[in-house]
Amino acid sequence: MALATTHAVALLGIDGAVIEIEAHVGAGLPAFSLVGLPDASLSEARDRVRAAVVNSRQPFPQHRLTVGLSPAMLPKAGAHYDLAIAVAVLAAAGVVPRERLDGVVLLGELGLDGRVRSVRGVLPLALAASAAGWQRLIVPAENAAEAALVEGVSVLGVRTLAQCVAALRGDGPPDDDPPCRLDGGGTLPPPMPGETGSREDEVDLADVLGQAEARLAIEVAAAGGHHVFLCGPPGAGKTMLAERLPGLLPDLDLGSALEVSAIHSVAGLLPAGQPLVRRPPFVDPHHTASVAAIVGGGSRVARPGAISLAHRGILFLDEAPEFHPAALDALRQPLESGEVVIARAGFTARYPAAFQLVMAANPCPCGQSGGLGATCTCAPYARARYRQRLSGPIRDRIDITKVVAPVSRAEMLADRTRVESSSQVAGRVFAARARQRERFAGCRWSVNAAIPASQLRSRHAPEPAGLRLVDRAVAAGRLSARGADRVLRLAWTLCDLAGRTDRPTADDCAVGLTLRLGDAGDATRERVG
Repeated sequence: MALATTHAVALLGIDGAVIEIEAHVGAGLPAFSLVGLPDASLSEARDRVRAAVVNSRQPFPQHRLTVGLSPAMLPKAGAHYDLAIAVAVLAAAGVVPRERLDGVVLLGELGLDGRVRSVRGVLPLALAASAAGWQRLIVPAENAAEAALVEGVSVLGVRTLAQCVAALRGDGPPDDDPPCRLDGGGTLPPPMPGETGSREDEVDLADVLGQAEARLAIEVAAAGGHHVFLCGPPGAGKTMLAERLPGLLPDLDLGSALEVSAIHSVAGLLPAGQPLVRRPPFVDPHHTASVAAIVGGGSRVARPGAISLAHRGILFLDEAPEFHPAALDALRQPLESGEVVIARAGFTARYPAAFQLVMAANPCPCGQSGGLGATCTCAPYARARYRQRLSGPIRDRIDITKVVAPVSRAEMLADRTRVESSSQVAGRVFAARARQRERFAGCRWSVNAAIPASQLRSRHAPEPAGLRLVDRAVAAGRLSARGADRVLRLAWTLCDLAGRTDRPTADDCAVGLTLRLGDAGDATRERVG
């Protein structure tokens, strides 16, 4: 009788742990037991593995077979353990040399005919294996490029179980079909032909005519990573402004691109042949989305929600008051911490959720308040109830409030000579972001919106006149303490956009205060704090 061991990776959120898979062939009637807290899809691996081994023309042990997954108390879900289980069984049967399995992690789902199918989450699985010191991976051929994004790993992509067995035994590839061998480079690979997600695919800010002040608010938000609330009647351009914000953001660096790609890999949203997300994502869930769809969740497997899919990008909530209040209030903690923790009875999953929140809303249920030549038909209590659907704590976490008023055709025609394209504005945003990276070198944050409150009045304080202006707004009840910090962060972004390397002036603080509170005197402006 014999015992053999292989290794795979269990995934909780985007964090992984290496799993030891032991296969023991013992005396007794033919049977196949799988132990170690498997879920339903993993329990079914017994039938998939048996059929795949037989159809790959490999001998399957006709004895009592026990496969254990350790650590036993860690929940295990998914079909990506199939390949490691099959190889462990074949090694216990003497088909695969056990010494060839040292230092190897195997990932992949098996088809009944022996094919190795692609699986979700290969990038975070490979990252977890590399972090644990494992540098050799065998994965499905379709996922090989994704796993090779991890620096320092050696990746073997196989299409069939027979191909995997031949590679481990050192035999020639079956049917003259060699496996795919890749080495992790740890750098951004060159764009692939026809790759999506480039700036050319994004809409242009020059399409939004007659909204110069709103365009400035979007530029400031892009430059400093600030949250935005756009309020105005239908057709004023709120959605157009939000959709053009991603086009102003710089490309993701390697670390951010790997984070975003890992989340999208777990969600199964990476396009075929495009393993790396290069551009900041834009996620716009429908207002009927549940709390689990926004935050993430699941009974056995915690899938990422919209806030995690928007990591390092934009989460756009159109018609924000129509979202369920519980879904909106669930954003409070991620907006502050930049991550979401999904706790269940058997496990806890963590997903990054450092996103820019952009909310758009009508001024009232009918949407006609403030419109050109329109008359609002809503009762005062209906307007108040509509505004109260966005709670005070959520509003207090918004940096920029902008009333987007409707524009006439004459204003749109006059604005054609002054409007700038997204590429022009993106150039200023890139320069402002570069100043922030230089100023925050060595810090755990890289944009103004993330400066800790403790640093704003010490290392990053504005001029005394600007600080007094903000303090007076707090004393007058126009700002909360959190709101005052957000005004100072906006002042720094305005300073960066102006190309200055000194600290913000009183004028910067005054403009930041206006951006924070919205258009003074407008009936739709809400006091914050």
